[in-house]
Amino acid sequence: MRYDTLKILLVDDNQHARILVTEILRSIGVQHVFEAADGSAGLQQLREHQIDIIFTDLSMQPMDGIEFVRRLRNAPDSPNQMAPVIMVTGHFTLARVSAARDAGVNEFLAKPLTARGVIERLQRVIEHPRPFVRTAGYFGPDRRRRDDPEYRGPMRRKTDAAGRPAPTQEI
Repeated sequence: MRYDTLKILLVDDNQHARILVTEILRSIGVQHVFEAADGSAGLQQLREHQIDIIFTDLSMQPMDGIEFVRRLRNAPDSPNQMAPVIMVTGHFTLARVSAARDAGVNEFLAKPLTARGVIERLQRVIEHPRPFVRTAGYFGPDRRRRDDPEYRGPMRRKTDAAGRPAPTQEI
């Protein structure tokens, strides 16, 4: 992987966290790192630069990471709706993780940050990108983590591809 060509945006209100992630990225050869202290500034950076991958903190003021990702994915004037987003947080509650996932986050990274964690998430969004889906209430990466080739039952959706109710399996 040639990391030197990547353009990465860090959106975090904690300057020390931005410095830590920048140093980790530079250690693997990333040369283009852009920073923003909140979601609004992050959206502005996206308008000014062609960003490949975004790391954003969940808890920021005035615009938090979830709202930032919602606007990135859904605003009509969004500069890069399909940029992979890695959500960084020390607040891993099921409700917040679900809200971030439903906003369109690709990956999660828990604090305290480690070089291994940053590099693994970066590699995951590059080497195993998830397809994007659009529904009436969601636009973002497919929330299913894997396709099970052994699964032989009915479709795992409420409706099939034609919009009809999915068949139920008889037992």
